[in-house]
Amino acid sequence: MKKIKVLVVDDSALMRQLLTEVINDDPNLEVIGTASDPYIAWEKIQRLKPDVLTLDVEMPRMDGLTFLEKLMTAHPIPVVMVSSLTEKGCETTLHALELGAMDFVAKPKIDLETNTVVLADEIIDKLKTAAKGRVRPVARPVQRAATSFRPVQSQALIKSTHKVLAIGGSTGGTEALREVLTALPADSPGVVVVIHMPEGFTRSYAQRLDGICEIRVKEAAEGDRILPGHALIAPGNYHMKVCRSGASYVVHIESGDPVNRHRPSVDVLFDSCARYLGPNAVGAILTGMGNDGAKGLLAMRKSGAHTLAQDEASCVVFGMPKEAIALDAAEEILPLSSIAERMLCLGR
Repeated sequence: MKKIKVLVVDDSALMRQLLTEVINDDPNLEVIGTASDPYIAWEKIQRLKPDVLTLDVEMPRMDGLTFLEKLMTAHPIPVVMVSSLTEKGCETTLHALELGAMDFVAKPKIDLETNTVVLADEIIDKLKTAAKGRVRPVARPVQRAATSFRPVQSQALIKSTHKVLAIGGSTGGTEALREVLTALPADSPGVVVVIHMPEGFTRSYAQRLDGICEIRVKEAAEGDRILPGHALIAPGNYHMKVCRSGASYVVHIESGDPVNRHRPSVDVLFDSCARYLGPNAVGAILTGMGNDGAKGLLAMRKSGAHTLAQDEASCVVFGMPKEAIALDAAEEILPLSSIAERMLCLGR
């Protein structure tokens, strides 16, 4: 089997060494070179022709975001960002995903050497997935005009019979979800979302989406009501379930064991939708690696919910939708550009 060729780009000599050791331990991966700054990286990309890059953000001579933007214009290639878990790191990583990076690994805050080894499986999985994925053209969101007034839903609208849109995704899902949510009008049914992101990133991600969407978007908190015109994103490292509270639907946030190696898990959300929402739900599974969400989407379909899956041609990684389709969990298979409109139609 031909090995996947990896170029490691990081200004830290220790990080380059640690990543090289972790990556070369896998028989299907091979580090063919390292670079301490973007200028060296560009020369090695042209000469060595790697299949995938790891890319740090803070580097000398040219920062990682500037390099990424130039790279995606001149020589698109799968990129996995290696970024810090600081607030600034979260913002920068989300910008990198908007610029075309396929995924990211959160760099440990402390004990870099030990914790990088702990992250070995995640690093290897994401590199393999990125190398096989599709590099997508960058779609820049239009910033919503600032406003001092955004309508609050009246209590009369908050009934147990209102529809809820449930969405799950992983690799490539941050930009896929952005496309779906920015297409929803202010009077959209309430939305609940699980996307595989670590703790610390989901709040920044929700805030970015809230700035460009007609609907309100926030990181979910325990007991938040699912309201029309609002989207709740499961917080990183916590599962999110839909529950009934009187005449309203609310979310329950809990820790618990990972499901399908993930916390939050799409299956956990979708299973709760099947139990408490039934035909009042519309479910959609978007691009991502693995099988999380497939069984949950099937449970939703069996409960009477409408269910959708993103098609292969528009996926960055056709893993999660493929598994759901194989289980006959999706009533319809649609391109990403059609999912928001179809969910709205089914949720009215």
